[in-house]
Amino acid sequence: MSHSILPTPSTAENPPEQFTRDVWVDPIASRQEEGQSMVVARVRFAPGGRTAWHSHAKGQTLHVTSGIALFGTRDGEIIEAHPGQTVYCPAGEDDHLARTRGHGGLLPPLTAD
Repeated sequence: MSHSILPTPSTAENPPEQFTRDVWVDPIASRQEEGQSMVVARVRFAPGGRTAWHSHAKGQTLHVTSGIALFGTRDGEIIEAHPGQTVYCPAGEDDHLARTRGHGGLLPPLTAD
């Protein structure tokens, strides 16, 4: 296999059943060869946007590039991350992510489990 420039995928808006407000994803890297599993994407949240409760079988690493991100867990912990900070979410642990415009605060309650 030789080096190659990958095609640039289109920005996609994420489905409303998994997010509140507008959330867009720009795929950056996906599996290219057998045995690879890492996926890299830039995800942008409208202010006040958030994910539904979810978990990742192999964990997830998130890097904040703008705004303030609030990461909430089922036990009530909230982590506030600022641009340049990276957050690791352990495998199998339920969490949800919200973006605020300015300072941090409580995550809005989610109605769906």
